[in-house]
Order: sequence, then structure tokens, then C-alpha cells
Amino acid sequence: MPRDTPPSASPTPPIAPEPPSTASSGQAPVSEPGPAAASGQPSGPAPAPEPPAQSTAPHTAVTWAAFSAAEPGLAQTVEARFGAFTHHVLATLRKDGSPRTTGLEVRFLNGEMWLGMMPDSLKALDLMRDPRFALQANPGEGQTMGGGDVRISGLAREVTDPAAKAGYGEEVGPPEQFHLFRTELTEVVRTFVEDDTYLVVQVWKPGAPVRTIKRT
Repeated sequence: MPRDTPPSASPTPPIAPEPPSTASSGQAPVSEPGPAAASGQPSGPAPAPEPPAQSTAPHTAVTWAAFSAAEPGLAQTVEARFGAFTHHVLATLRKDGSPRTTGLEVRFLNGEMWLGMMPDSLKALDLMRDPRFALQANPGEGQTMGGGDVRISGLAREVTDPAAKAGYGEEVGPPEQFHLFRTELTEVVRTFVEDDTYLVVQVWKPGAPVRTIKRT
């Protein structure tokens, strides 16, 4: 038969668990919050300020007329270089940021440098998404490159005004439907050989005179 519990015996109270030892756990003891924490104000040294965000604004850009007024001699050479051939090489940016090169014609009219393109061409879609471009003048046949090697960088702004497009069409006679872009220049570079000895590089940017570099 089971043994009865004596009437005088009372149940043993449960033993409360001891708090974990900070020495055995390797964690630092938690201190009581001070007055600053209790008031909601941060304690300790202030966090370092974040660095200023880098500007993504494009470089200063000017029209062809402004470039011609600033550097008439170089502008005349560059325009003649593009006028020597019909087709030149345009570089644009694809949607993923990689470069695209295509051929096109360049026109200089009424103090502007114009780029005309077929409807919905890939280069036109590139420029409508990102206006940055680079333009390489046709080097021509052989190795003479009369007038030197010429490159232009800038921004291409689409023209949608019907009157402006009609005026361009009267001068150029493009297809019935076309994209038209007015350019703003950020850099002009001309490279040529002088006296069969020096490689001369002329670099122009808005707001600064032409910088000339000679190499042997």
C-alpha cells in the first residue's frame, strides 16, 4: 500500500533560478539606464556626420554659337572637318550603360549643331533616355586626316516644336518623320601632326581657353 504523507509535512517551495553569471557567459553586465537614457536623449559621443552626396549634375554645356564665339579658329576647323564627309560616328549609351556606336549625318545651321535621326532608331531612343553623346568626325581614306582627328562630346536635346522642325526640314530635306536633336557642347578635342614631328592635342571646354599639348 502507498505510504501516506504525514499531516505536518508542507510542500517544498520552488527554488528560483539564479541569474546567469556574466563571468561564465562572457557578456558584459547590463547597467541601469542613466538620466540621459531615461529622458530619451542619446548618450555617448555623437555619430560622425555623413559625407556629402556627390553631385550628378552634368558639366557646363554651351551651344555651337557660343563655342564659335569663344574659339572661332578652332570652330572653323572643326566644322570644315565634319563638312568634308557626309557620315560620322556617334556614340550613345544603351539602357544598361554600355556604349553604342552608329553612323549619322551632322548639320551646322543657325548657330547650332544638329543631329537628325530616323523615327524610333536605337540611337534616338538612347538620347531621349540619356542625352550624353560623343561624336567622331569621319577620318576619311588613308592616314592623312586633313584637318586632324576631331571629337565632340556633349548633350543632345530633342526638339519637338513643329515650327523648329519645319525650319530644319526646309534646309535639309529629311524624311517626313524624324527625330531632331539640338546639341550642347561640353568638350571639343582636335588631334593633328605638326611638322611631321609633334603630335598636337587641342582641348576646349566651356569657360576655359583652348589647352594645347605637344608630344614627340
